[in-house]
Amino acid sequence: MSADARRAPESVLAVRLGAMGDLIHTIPAVAALRNAFPEMRIGWVIEQRWSELLCAAGTPLSGPRCALRPLVDCVHVVDTKRWRKSPFSFDTRRQMGTIRRELKDDRYELAIDFQGAVKSGIVSRFARATLGMQNPRETPARWFYDRRIVTKGTHVVEQYHSLAEAAAEMPLPVVPAEFPHDDVAEETIARKVDAAGRDLVLINPGAGWGAKQWPTERYAEVARALATEGVLPLLNFGPGEENLAKTIESVSGGKAHPVSCSIAELVALTRRTRLFIGGDTGPLHLAAALRVPVVAIFGPTDPARNGPYGTKSIVLRNPASRTSLSHISDPDPGLLKIKPEEVITAARALLEGSDG
Repeated sequence: MSADARRAPESVLAVRLGAMGDLIHTIPAVAALRNAFPEMRIGWVIEQRWSELLCAAGTPLSGPRCALRPLVDCVHVVDTKRWRKSPFSFDTRRQMGTIRRELKDDRYELAIDFQGAVKSGIVSRFARATLGMQNPRETPARWFYDRRIVTKGTHVVEQYHSLAEAAAEMPLPVVPAEFPHDDVAEETIARKVDAAGRDLVLINPGAGWGAKQWPTERYAEVARALATEGVLPLLNFGPGEENLAKTIESVSGGKAHPVSCSIAELVALTRRTRLFIGGDTGPLHLAAALRVPVVAIFGPTDPARNGPYGTKSIVLRNPASRTSLSHISDPDPGLLKIKPEEVITAARALLEGSDG
């Protein structure tokens, strides 16, 4: 039976607030709904800091879809980090009331809670009906769902896709993630890197917490080795990682070139990249979504569930690593057993096998 003949919701609200990697894992599921039902009205509730993954800066948050907001009809931004800091302040209550009215006024027929947290469950209740996982990340989130499903697949991308299929009440083809094409960001990155005239390797040394942090001196050794291959090692760093980038640049003898980007600029830069090297972070999952080959350095997180998806990749994980989502500050012992030579060998293999 065709998609048009099935009773899919006329409007859907995707609820996935953050973080970067989790959002990127969710985008293909929403893209599958958009692909199957072009006329479906789709909104998304997202943290303000990540909104450029859906809508280029300066672009209206709602209205006809375009290259600057290609996936959803409306982006609803929140700042739950600020809410948690001052949960009882007037400003927090005002902001929560505003988003509640905004979502109720838009009268979404169904909300899909891709996050599975209590805060995302609360937000999803502003729609007329809610759909979530039978076993969400935070068990109490189940209380907010009208319908719960057992998700399929091992990788989170597959699990989120099964939520989209449940909303559509039919199988959905897997489609690539889609990101805004920001001409301003593209021009900014072109000025920064195109004049180099060399293939780019993007190295991302940062990590969400210490247990996922591969040592800085090893990233520097990788950058030095790859520079001899004729490529340009670029070192992506985010807010608060300035000293990390400076240290690697210094230890590498200037072979690693730090570059700090907005979200839109990082998308533009990653599109130009021949290879990505890094741990389980948002930029790694962005590279995978853009079909850039990836060398993934994994420690406590499970690459079967959270590894690079949909691209050529080599995942390095030592058997001494044990799966855990605890935000431990000390580096994972198994992660420390991964040597620079392993990463360099994997990088060379992907560079040789890539068509550039």
